[in-house]
Amino acid sequence: MKIKPPFRAEHIGSLLRPQSLKDAWKRTESGAITKSEYSAIVDNAIIDAVRLQEQTGIKVTTDGEFRRKSYWSHFLEAVDGFEVRKSDFKFRDAGGNTRDFLAPYVKSRFSRTKSISGSDFDFLSGITTRTPKLTMPSPPTMHFWRGRDTFDSAIYPDEELYFADLAKLFNDEIKDLVARGCTYLQIDDVPLAMLCDENVRNTVATRGNDPNQLAKRYAQLINESISDLPEDVTVGLHLCRGNLKGSWLSDGGYEAIAPLIFNEIEVDGFFLEYDDLRSGGFEPLRHLLQDKVVVLGLVTTKSPDLEKADDIKRKVDRAARYISMDNLAISPQCGFSSTVSGNPLTIDDQWRKLELLVEVADDIWSGN
Repeated sequence: MKIKPPFRAEHIGSLLRPQSLKDAWKRTESGAITKSEYSAIVDNAIIDAVRLQEQTGIKVTTDGEFRRKSYWSHFLEAVDGFEVRKSDFKFRDAGGNTRDFLAPYVKSRFSRTKSISGSDFDFLSGITTRTPKLTMPSPPTMHFWRGRDTFDSAIYPDEELYFADLAKLFNDEIKDLVARGCTYLQIDDVPLAMLCDENVRNTVATRGNDPNQLAKRYAQLINESISDLPEDVTVGLHLCRGNLKGSWLSDGGYEAIAPLIFNEIEVDGFFLEYDDLRSGGFEPLRHLLQDKVVVLGLVTTKSPDLEKADDIKRKVDRAARYISMDNLAISPQCGFSSTVSGNPLTIDDQWRKLELLVEVADDIWSGN
C-alpha cells in the first residue's frame, strides 16, 4: 500500500487568496494597517485554507503560498544580493496576447544568512493533521530567464561560480527545513519544461547556450541542491510551462528532456502538466525509473470548467500503457495562484476541483 507522498490525489501548492487577504495587502502597502496586523491576517487565512484542504480529503496540505507575492519572490526578499529585471521571455494566452514579466537578477555576491521558509514551515506543521508540504522555486529559476545576463561578470566572472553559490543556497535551506521536521518538499521548475519548446530552445541557442547541455547542467544543479538528505524525506519536482492569470510560457511534450529528467534527477516524484494538448502525449513516461512516481496534472487551474471524472480516468488509463498504475497519481496541472493575482476561476471552483481529484483517486486506487 502506498502511504508516503506523493499521494494519489495531490495539489501543487498555491491557492487562490481570499479577497480579505488581498485587501489587507493593499492596506499594508498604503500604511492603513501595520505589518504585524497584516501578518496576523495572513496566519488566520492560512488556518482557514488548511482546514478547507483537510475537508476535501486530500492527504497533503500547504499554506497556499499566502505569504508570497509569487512562487519565487520570498527567496529574493530573504537573500541579500538579488533584485529583478525584465525576462527574455513573455507569457502568452489563447488570444495571442503577450505579457512581459520580471525575473531574478544578481546585483552582488549572495549567500544565505538566515532561514528563507523555516518559520513558514513551522507555522504550517503546527496547524495541520495531514502531511505538510513545503514548496520552493528551483535553482534553475534563478538563472534561466536572463541566462548569463542574470549577473554582471564583475560579480560572477564564471557561470559555474554562480551555480555553486545557488546549489549551496538551496542545499543549506533544504537541510534547515529538514532539521525542523519537514519530510515533504516540492521544487517548482519552469526552465526544464520550457526547454521542450523549439522556439525557446532557439532563443537559448541565440544567447550562446546549447539547450541540451543547459538542461543537463540544470539537472545537476537540482541534484546538488538536494544532496545528502535523510531517507524519510520525499522530494518532488514540478515541471511547469508558466502560469499567470491563465497564460503560459511554452509548448511541447516532454520527449526532449524525458530521458534526462526521469533517469538523472534524483527526486522521488515528478509533477507533470497534462491539462491540454500543449503538453503532448504520455509516451515519454516510458523513460521513468520504476521507483519513481509521476503525478499527472490532469485538472486545469487556468479555467473554471470542472473536468469530468470519466475523462480523468481514461487519461490515467492511457498513461498506464507506459508505466505501472502503481507509479501514478493525479493533481491539478499547476498551482491556482502562482502570483497574488491568481488564475481566472473562483475559490469555490478551486475546492470543487480538489474534491474531484480526491473522488477520482479513491475510485482508481481504492485506498492506496
